[in-house]
Amino acid sequence: MAYQGQRGLNPVGLGMAIAINGGLLALAILTATTVVTRIDPSGPMEAVNIPIEPPPPIEEPRPVERAIPDPAPVPLPFNPPAPIPAPGPVIASADTMPTAAPPLLPSPPAPGATGTGSPVTVATPLPVLVDASVDPRYRGDFQPDYPAFERNQGRDGMVVVRVLVGTDGRVVAVEQVRATSAAFFDATRRRALSRWRFRPATRDGVAVESWREMTVRFNMEDR
Repeated sequence: MAYQGQRGLNPVGLGMAIAINGGLLALAILTATTVVTRIDPSGPMEAVNIPIEPPPPIEEPRPVERAIPDPAPVPLPFNPPAPIPAPGPVIASADTMPTAAPPLLPSPPAPGATGTGSPVTVATPLPVLVDASVDPRYRGDFQPDYPAFERNQGRDGMVVVRVLVGTDGRVVAVEQVRATSAAFFDATRRRALSRWRFRPATRDGVAVESWREMTVRFNMEDR
């Protein structure tokens, strides 16, 4: 007799459970690599091996080709340059000095014949130069006036100048070489341009301009 509160078995749920368990069992059988079958608990075990694909062969590395460098060039032999002789006079010894041939003299012409000897070269004479000199007629006019400032100071002085003497004997220009003071030089310059007279320099007797150096002294004892 069946009770009202007791439920019966669901055939649909039972079928689904059987199907799931069967799938899991099949999956376990497919994924296994080795199946062990126990035939007899007391007998030996038999194992079935599933073949595994061998790994791909390992390629050996190719040897690296290295470029062979060209052989180094053979250096050329070094020939040192010839030493440069030190500057200085060259002295020739008696063994190396060439013997000069004696000069050939022109032969005198035969009597009654026209002379054919070499012409004689006459050297040109050097020009005759005469320096300018003080004209003695104006010698007393060469001493300049004593500068008032230097005279009040009681100071002596000396002036050295270069003067350009023109062709007429007058001073054209005055250049200072050295002087004790500017006052002494100014007094000398004024006197040279106004009163100094020279005999001009000559070149083969012709008057030319020339420079001449003059020294002037200022002494208080002469004042």
